[in-house]
Amino acid sequence: MRLGFPVKVMGRPDLKVQDTRRWQKNPHLKCSLELLDGVLDYLRSERLDMYRLSSDIAPYATHPDMPQFHNMVAESDAELRAFGAKAREYDIRLSFHPSQYVLLNAPNPDLTRKSIWDLSSQAEMLDRMELDDEAVMITHVGGVYDDHDASRARWIAGWEQCPEHVRRRLVLENDDVRFSAADALWIHERTGVRLIFDYQHFWCLNPERLDMRDTLERFLATWPAGVRPKIHFSSPRTELREIKQKITPKQRAAAQAGKKGKPGELLKAPVKPTARVKTVLRPPIWTGHADFTNPFEFATFMRMAEGLVFDVMMEGKSKDLSLLRLRPDLLRFAPDVAARFGITAEDAGAYAADEARLERGVGAEDEADVDEGIEV
Repeated sequence: MRLGFPVKVMGRPDLKVQDTRRWQKNPHLKCSLELLDGVLDYLRSERLDMYRLSSDIAPYATHPDMPQFHNMVAESDAELRAFGAKAREYDIRLSFHPSQYVLLNAPNPDLTRKSIWDLSSQAEMLDRMELDDEAVMITHVGGVYDDHDASRARWIAGWEQCPEHVRRRLVLENDDVRFSAADALWIHERTGVRLIFDYQHFWCLNPERLDMRDTLERFLATWPAGVRPKIHFSSPRTELREIKQKITPKQRAAAQAGKKGKPGELLKAPVKPTARVKTVLRPPIWTGHADFTNPFEFATFMRMAEGLVFDVMMEGKSKDLSLLRLRPDLLRFAPDVAARFGITAEDAGAYAADEARLERGVGAEDEADVDEGIEV
C-alpha cells in the first residue's frame, strides 16, 4: 500500500511546486509542470509513491476577469501528457484537493457555477495526463448556511450539474466540523460518489457514534473493483498554541501604572510595560494537524483495519518530512504495520539516514491545510 503527502516539499526547500508569479508576469501551467518534474524525481529518490498536487498549478486558469489564461490547460496538452507518463513510470499516484472556496452546495448559484468550472479544469488536467480512476479530486460538502439538511441536499444538486469528467474524478470526504461520515454516506447513497475516510475528522465529528471499522469498510466499498481506495490520516496537535496579540495604548498605560493583565491569561513570558505585542498561550484545537504523525496512533488504526487495502494520504504539516520520520518509526515500533507498506528491515539503513537528516533541523508548514476545519 502507498503512503503520500500533500503539495509542499519540506525536505527540499529548493523545489517549487507551482508557478507563483503574479498575472502581470504571465504565469503558466507549463512552468508549474516543469517545476513539478523535479518533484517527481525527488519522490522517486525517496521512494514516496503518492502525492497531492497543488490546486493552483494552473494560475488564473478560471479567473473570470482574465480570459487570456482560460486556454492554459489545452495549451499544455503535450506537457500534461508527458508529466502523466512520468508519474505512471514512477508508479506515483496523483490527486488534487481543491480549496475550501470550491463549493457545490453554495446558496449562490454563481459560486456553484464557478466551483464547477474550477473542478472541470482540474479534472481536465488529470484526463490530459492520461491517469486512471485512482487520480481523484477530493472535496467536502461545504457550508451549513443555517440549514444542515438543505445544504446537504444542495450538494447533490451541485453534483448533478457537474459534467461527466468531473463526476468520474470527484470524491467526497467527511469533515471535522459540519458534515460527518454519516452525512457523506447519505450523499453517496443518492449519488454514487466515492468517499474518502478521514481518520482525524471522524474523531472530531461523529454525532451518530458510528463504529470506526464498520464506517471505514463502508467508505472503501464505495470504490469500484480494481480502483484502490485512499484515506486521509493525521494526528491532532497537542502543544500550546502561541497567539500574538497587539497591546493597545490603553493596555500599555495600565501596565505602566502597575495594573495586572486579564485574570487567568497565560503568557509565554512577562510583558514589559513598553511592549507592543504579547504572546498568549492557549490549549490546542483538535481539528489542527500535528507536524508529525504519532506512530502509535497510526499503528493502532492500521491494526484495527487489518485485512483492508487502501492508500493513505498523510496530512502532517511537515509534509514529506513526516513520512521520512514515520517509516523508521513503524519499522521500530510496529514492523507488522510497516510490512503492509513495503517497509522492511532491509530498508533500515536508508531510513536511519533519513532520521539523521531530520535531526539536523526541519520545518513545518505554518498555513492551515485545506482539511483543518477552515470556516466556509
